[in-house]
Amino acid sequence: MARIEKQFAGRSLILETGKMARQADGSCTVQFGETMVLCTATAQDNPTNLPFFPLTVEYRERTYAAGKIPGGYIKREGRPSDKEILSARVVDRPLRPLFPDGFLHETQLFIYVISADQENDADVIGVMGASLALNLSRIPFRDPVAAVRIGRIQGQWVLNPTFQQLDYSDLDIVVAGTENAILMVEGGALEVPEEEIAEGLVVAHDGIRELIGIQRELLALVERPAEMAWAAKEVGLSFRERVVAAASGRIREALGIGEKQARNEAMSQMKSDVVAQFQEEAVEFGYDISGLLKDTEKAEMREMILSRGVRADGRGLDEVRPITVDLSLLPRAHGSALFTRGQTQSLGVATLGTPADEQRFESVDFLTEQTKSFMLHYNFPPFSTGEAKPVRGTSRREIGHGALAERALSAVLPAYEDFPYTIRIVSDVLESNGSSSMATVCSGSLAMMDAGVPLRAACAGVAMGLIKEGDRVAVLTDILGLEDALGDMDFKVAGTRDGVTSIQMDIKIEGLTLEIMREALERANRARLHILGEMEKAIVTPRAELSKYAPRILTIRINPAKIGEVIGPKGKTIRGIQEATGATINIDDDGTVTISSPGGEGGERARKMISAITEEPEVGRIYEGVVKSTTTFGAFVEIIPGTEGLCHISELQEARTDKTEDVVKKGDVIQVKLLSIDEKGRLRLSRKAALAELAGESAE
Repeated sequence: MARIEKQFAGRSLILETGKMARQADGSCTVQFGETMVLCTATAQDNPTNLPFFPLTVEYRERTYAAGKIPGGYIKREGRPSDKEILSARVVDRPLRPLFPDGFLHETQLFIYVISADQENDADVIGVMGASLALNLSRIPFRDPVAAVRIGRIQGQWVLNPTFQQLDYSDLDIVVAGTENAILMVEGGALEVPEEEIAEGLVVAHDGIRELIGIQRELLALVERPAEMAWAAKEVGLSFRERVVAAASGRIREALGIGEKQARNEAMSQMKSDVVAQFQEEAVEFGYDISGLLKDTEKAEMREMILSRGVRADGRGLDEVRPITVDLSLLPRAHGSALFTRGQTQSLGVATLGTPADEQRFESVDFLTEQTKSFMLHYNFPPFSTGEAKPVRGTSRREIGHGALAERALSAVLPAYEDFPYTIRIVSDVLESNGSSSMATVCSGSLAMMDAGVPLRAACAGVAMGLIKEGDRVAVLTDILGLEDALGDMDFKVAGTRDGVTSIQMDIKIEGLTLEIMREALERANRARLHILGEMEKAIVTPRAELSKYAPRILTIRINPAKIGEVIGPKGKTIRGIQEATGATINIDDDGTVTISSPGGEGGERARKMISAITEEPEVGRIYEGVVKSTTTFGAFVEIIPGTEGLCHISELQEARTDKTEDVVKKGDVIQVKLLSIDEKGRLRLSRKAALAELAGESAE
């Protein structure tokens, strides 16, 4: 066993190994504050025959971590939530590139959240725990990795801000890396300029180095096992040279074809011919021709860009593909937009709902059930890339891309108090050749503007790439799928004209300098402004009117003490209002009443009925009321539902009144003025004063 305790970002950080999960190849616990994760790493002894590294990351929250029992009928944890999937991706992305090339043993990382203090998010300590578990194991991974979350509150950078602090921060970004390089960036901001984002990354990397130093201290206390026996599949030099010679010329020709489908057909034909030529020898010696051809394609594409500045589709390094925008395509949808950029196309559709449509969810990070009034769902069907393959539910990639676009657009939404709608965006990717998540940002922004959502600003996104060989560097704007797969960086930046709202970066190499990152951010800004200009050709500001098919929502505030009166005994009153008007009514504990209806008329009727129930008497105002009873000393008049006052016999008319019934009778509707409310809440009314005031107004 080994244990180390340090202070980091003002809280206790405890790393421990040798106590739990000892049959895993490597295991540890990491505790930050009172949030704690158990991390394990395990690899199979024998390699697979898969053409890729089979790494699986499972991030699971145990509800006991927060002292809770799962809600609903099934009282055990089930499929991972979106939060768990997104956290697993945060762990996976910085670690995967650091495994050695050719290592094909199935590897699993498990991160269990076993204590949650509702202050500190477990995702960043999960990255460090997974790194530590790998470094404690026999698995070939010897480069510690750590992650931090950065926030900025009143101009001050904060490492690993608490959930409460993030409410006051203008950005929330997770950064992961090694001692020498940043490997991953993921987060959002409230229109923060690119230069300030770069400053935050410097602060984050300093924190990462500190955490890696703490890892190394623990690793020095334990005896680590020898690295497991493994070997990459080697290809004979002569065979490699002959395959490259047969393929490289045809690969260069195929890469020069600008249209994706034609390029893919040429590449596919080349692969078929080369495989047929060398198949017999490859089978005899166990050589991987497909992997060799992929390496050759990668080398040719990179050299074409670095030496000639030419990309696969013929564009310059800074050039954005042609953009077209079509609005209001779907007659019954509340808002729709088809955004096409080159061979990437997203159909964005906005639907406006009521508070009853909000998403409800549970999390160990919060003690109570949470709600979301803005959702973005991203779908990536196989036909979008010209493929036919099984569809088995929403993929982790779809959830991750949807979350990236949702974060980008949530920063420009109107305040809920000003626009109390539940908003759902669906992005159906219809074509894909690079950066469909950024196309989703554009189509989602356009669809909401088409629906009449009063966005603070239009939002767009672009994906940047990188090719780096030694000192030769090329930064690519608006990358293709091929450039993403065979390049060194996928850097997505979304935002408005004023700043960044969402950012995601994955680096496949070390040695990315801050200068290169600043250049990528600056070029992304130029490209984003160009895309926003193209979007503005279709629509500049949100439509003034909502779709006629969208619900109309009114919001009023009532005295919380009156909530019971609106609801009525066993809900009788509120049900009656809803049945009479066709409106749907939701009442919050603070007295906020939200009224939604298919048309505006029913909602307005419901508002008047609720206002009549909850109205507070106003001294000096003239009311039209019903005489509820008469006495020898006057009449009791109901001026608003449930509220009565006394109109004394002397206040019934100017002349002397001998008997109340000579002037008013029970059931009469009369006009009275509220003269005063005494300390016991009793109302003093005057018919005489009301008539005099009304007569004076008539004379004028």
